[in-house]
Amino acid sequence: MRTNAVKIAGSEVGVIKSLRGLMVEIQITGERPDVKELLIVENHPEVFLEVSLFKTDTAVCINLTNSQVLCCGQKVSRSNTKVTVPVGPKTLGRVFSALGEPLDNGPALNDNRRAISEPSGTKNYHKGKKLELLETGIKVIDFLTPFVKGRKIGIVGGAGVGKTVLTMEMIHNVTRSEKSLSIYCGVGERIREGNELYETLKETEVLKNTVMFFGQMDSTPAIRSMVGPAAATSAEYFRDVEGRDILFFVDNIYRHIQALTELSTNLGLIPSEGGYSPTVFAELRRLEDRLSSTDKGSITSVQAVYIPADDLSDPAVQAISQQLDSVLVLSRSVAENGIRPAVDLLKTTSSLLTSTIVGERHYQLAGKVQAIMQKYDSLKNIIAIVGENELSPADRTDYQNAKRLIQFFSQDFAVAERYNGRPGEYYTIDQTLDGIEKILLGKAAEEEKK
Repeated sequence: MRTNAVKIAGSEVGVIKSLRGLMVEIQITGERPDVKELLIVENHPEVFLEVSLFKTDTAVCINLTNSQVLCCGQKVSRSNTKVTVPVGPKTLGRVFSALGEPLDNGPALNDNRRAISEPSGTKNYHKGKKLELLETGIKVIDFLTPFVKGRKIGIVGGAGVGKTVLTMEMIHNVTRSEKSLSIYCGVGERIREGNELYETLKETEVLKNTVMFFGQMDSTPAIRSMVGPAAATSAEYFRDVEGRDILFFVDNIYRHIQALTELSTNLGLIPSEGGYSPTVFAELRRLEDRLSSTDKGSITSVQAVYIPADDLSDPAVQAISQQLDSVLVLSRSVAENGIRPAVDLLKTTSSLLTSTIVGERHYQLAGKVQAIMQKYDSLKNIIAIVGENELSPADRTDYQNAKRLIQFFSQDFAVAERYNGRPGEYYTIDQTLDGIEKILLGKAAEEEKK
């Protein structure tokens, strides 16, 4: 039984007059429904029709699950309800769809549910509180894109460069604390990856402090576009009602934009720049605004961002990046050299990499690393022409140190141990800083000579 199907038929709205893909047009002859309200089709309570917009005397609805039992002339009534998902302690350790249906063969939860289209009313944001660093154990993240409580970090990259594995490792490392509460939002990704993550969290006993929402690539664009708001609704409850600090993981936020664009196409709306939905970036901003911190609790977000055709200038990628405090860029060329995580050290940026947040030592080292990587990038073209031996001793030293730094940031992951047989590595921030200092001071080169 579908949990959202617990609907009581109200007054009649009208009849279905046309069907096209997921779009259902209803001729209004009775009471006008609300936007986002679920409508009931006569003799088919299992069908989910959500009101999207109005055209004069017509209600344009979305067939959420793409049910094939609809036909023109069927009567439609109001339900006076919207899509809801369960919230609260009973959801911990559970997996749900965007409609709040259990995906883990567990019992349905119907007693404490909230509408996903209605953001929490809490608007009192943190002011004057000292920023708190969260250690991930991943060298390149802790060094270049510090993970700060209540802020947003993006893992940006094309297909197959390791976004999901890096996200899984962060979940594994950061949620090891018994007090941590995590919410995972899977949007439009492979079903296999979702199942692997579920099994990994279950084996490491992290699942008991995690709530998972999935709308994978086999779901309709309507369902995929609703997973983000559904997960945000759960996070808002824990933040505002229970005063908890939440770690919110999204894989993949670009697929959220993609689903909204597909939905827009179904509705016949004219696309804007880059072929995206005309309202998609406003929808993205509304979702990101929900993932904020208040005086009651915080939401710290990690968002994987797919780059179509490895194009960082894509309008959607740019719009997502503007919402993030830190952007960790994964590079295909780095991945091809066997470096994992395949981070582009030059394109990776963070507004949180300041001396007041990470400390003077960390800040100074970051500046030196960025400078040496800039020099490395410019020297590569020269070396390709004349060779490394033609460089000055100082340039040759910097070039070799840059190569050591690239190799230093490579790291084995605990979540990949079952595949490569190598145990995962966890580095404290102090260990990372010590290792970088060692390279920059030339001690690593001396050890290599010995």
